[in-house]
Amino acid sequence: MRPLRLYINIDHVATVREARKTDEPDPVEAARIAETAGAHGITVHLREDRRHIQNHDLDRLAPVVRTVLNCELALAPDVVARVVRLAPYQATLVPERRQEVTTEGGLDLSGDSGRLEEVIATLTAAGSRVSLFIDPDLATIDRARALGVPAVELHTGRYAHTWRQNGGALAQLARASEHAASIGLAVHAGHGLTYVNVAPVAAIEPIEELNIGHSVVSRSVMTGLYGAVTEMQRIVQSARHAR
Repeated sequence: MRPLRLYINIDHVATVREARKTDEPDPVEAARIAETAGAHGITVHLREDRRHIQNHDLDRLAPVVRTVLNCELALAPDVVARVVRLAPYQATLVPERRQEVTTEGGLDLSGDSGRLEEVIATLTAAGSRVSLFIDPDLATIDRARALGVPAVELHTGRYAHTWRQNGGALAQLARASEHAASIGLAVHAGHGLTYVNVAPVAAIEPIEELNIGHSVVSRSVMTGLYGAVTEMQRIVQSARHAR
């Protein structure tokens, strides 16, 4: 049976920090905890608008991540240049629109791929393993293979939105995974996966890597809130009684 890697996306740790423009919670500390808990890799998306992960986060993460660092990025020149300089283990190219709340779909590979080919070559020359974030469409997978990348990440958004209603999206993911693996691509998957819907996707044999972030960060708020409140209560009460 093919082993399955779990990469934890820590973008939304930075989202909470950026809401107040302060220094906590720290994505680097989150990466350390995730690795200690068994994560096989850390994923971060350096967006052009820097809405969560910042340049300095990447600079601090690159030397301290003990597993592997997977940088998600679009084709913006300044973002590409920074990722190339750090040369993470993996670079996942994603589409990006300023107005979107989160990445809403996979890369469109049907048009002129000149800029995409240039960035793939640049990242590869820097030593990063390049993956393309694409919809689970067979023709798109074939185009990704033609671009020479070693891996694709299948966008699981349709499955995440419809899994309670029907199994069509899951079947589509399974077919896409099998096709990608059959033509020599490593198969990753992610987007909208949660504690309640991830198991059927994790069971798809060709998938070898899952990228999950928002659900894990959301769950950690609830599972860690009791301890955080009791620790704060201990500190403030100790200070009061010490007077």
